[in-house]
Amino acid sequence: MIKSRPIHPDFQFLLALKDQELRDLFCDLREYILELYPESNELLYHTHALTAVFSISDKLTDAFCMLPIYTNHVNLGFNKGTLLKDPNKLLTGTGNLIRHIDVKQPKDYRNSKVKALIKEAIAFAIKDMDKPTKSVGKTVSKIKKK
Repeated sequence: MIKSRPIHPDFQFLLALKDQELRDLFCDLREYILELYPESNELLYHTHALTAVFSISDKLTDAFCMLPIYTNHVNLGFNKGTLLKDPNKLLTGTGNLIRHIDVKQPKDYRNSKVKALIKEAIAFAIKDMDKPTKSVGKTVSKIKKK
């Protein structure tokens, strides 16, 4: 088994302010994504939500999915969700590109349909990338300290 990537201290500090149920869901879903694509870079933000973005490079434009944690829920977001095949109609949202899956429990993402969608998002991001990256498997905090 691959040793889990530690959560960045900037993110961990803010994550600790969330309810235990949300923290547990986030940590399990994060681990699941890192198992599916260990080479992903994790870009961390704190804007309207505390968010971990998973990218094939160090750029937000090359991201394949994200995990925003709101006050009462977690989403599995797909940065280019409108461009993905979604035969099972899993994705919701009305934005120009982003779509998401509401996450309330592990069975909402630990299944073959969502796994296939994540893998498709990864493949799409790799194909869509402008130029190869040298940044692999890193965690980068974009969280502004107060």
